[in-house]
Amino acid sequence: MRPIYLILALLIAVGGAIAVLGPMRGGSIEDGARALVDKGRSLFASLDSASSETPKPKEAPPEVTVSQPMKRPIVEWDEYTGRFDAVESVEVRARVSGYLAKVNFTDGQEVKAGDLLFEIDPRPYERALEQAKAELNEAEVRVGNASLDVERGRPLLKSDFISKKTFDDRENILREAQASVKVGEARVKSAELDLSFCRITSPISGRISRTLVTKGNYVSGGGSNVATTVLTTIVSQDPIYIYFDVSQDKAIKYMRLSESSGGLLGANVGVGLPDEDGFPHAGKLDFVDNRLDQGTGTLRARGVLDNAKALFSPGMFARVRLQGSPEYQALLLPDEAIGTDQANRFVYVLGANDVPERRVVDLGPLVDGLRVIRKGITPDDWVITRGQQRVHPGQPITPKRTPLQLSEADKDGTTPVRKP
Repeated sequence: MRPIYLILALLIAVGGAIAVLGPMRGGSIEDGARALVDKGRSLFASLDSASSETPKPKEAPPEVTVSQPMKRPIVEWDEYTGRFDAVESVEVRARVSGYLAKVNFTDGQEVKAGDLLFEIDPRPYERALEQAKAELNEAEVRVGNASLDVERGRPLLKSDFISKKTFDDRENILREAQASVKVGEARVKSAELDLSFCRITSPISGRISRTLVTKGNYVSGGGSNVATTVLTTIVSQDPIYIYFDVSQDKAIKYMRLSESSGGLLGANVGVGLPDEDGFPHAGKLDFVDNRLDQGTGTLRARGVLDNAKALFSPGMFARVRLQGSPEYQALLLPDEAIGTDQANRFVYVLGANDVPERRVVDLGPLVDGLRVIRKGITPDDWVITRGQQRVHPGQPITPKRTPLQLSEADKDGTTPVRKP
């Protein structure tokens, strides 16, 4: 039991005795209580003076973990969201009208350029070709007859048995017949072309979509996209494009970075799918638009990469990264070493006599789990990485020096560089 509680118990006991024995000795209860209060005051005064003379033990400085920033060469990368698109894309349409007779593919299969896809009933076009050939033969016969008339008329003209006008009329008939032959030849070629259009083949190699028109339906052909029937679509698979938009400031930065390498085209592009870590797929930048979009203030860029395994499909989204800086030596710290207030980011650096100093820092991207510190510290500074909550202004600490290490998950270097 503490001394204060003993004293209180003793005072209560004495008070009770005074209350009982005071009247028996001729005194009043008030006199006994007054004497009790005076005794208590003197007793508490003596205890306070004794406690004030007892020295308090001195607290040891708090122990915190300090580390020097890690120094390593890095390259900053800028991340974007991109969308895949096919290098070649075709809407398969009929060039002649007719009833669909055959569908010669399975929905979603891979096709080669020249593979037969659809067949339109060719019989009307076969009859048209036969008619054109017959008309051509008729015109050729007329040419033969007109040529004979001209040859017969030459000696007659010299002997004045026929007039000059009659001979000229025979020559005109020959020329008209020769022109009819050319018209007939053209009609034959046109009929042959229409007949060949009854066999619809793949114009490119790639993956075909489902058939939009089944066997037995009438399809409209011709040169107008509005009137013609879309039968299916084909997109190429390998290689494949990925499009993404960059801001004006980033575009200017990339152009300045590429001045020494001869241009922005050909720069390395990394691509990663949403379920992948890092950017395991490599490509090249092969197109940058010639003007910024006035509505968004962005510049459209395009990368090209191999797709031999058909992992990417047109329309898919992916993460894209583009080199945003040359290689340089960076200082890195863990994020838990960085404090923040309403205006700045800061760290505590070990100063003279183990007294921490507050340093305002500029942050860079995240690299392999550590934050790049652009400005505010030097490689020789010891920075408090754990125990910042035990730091008080002007008070010394007990530093526990520990080197920084990358976690096992980040040692492979696959963690992307992210902006703060």
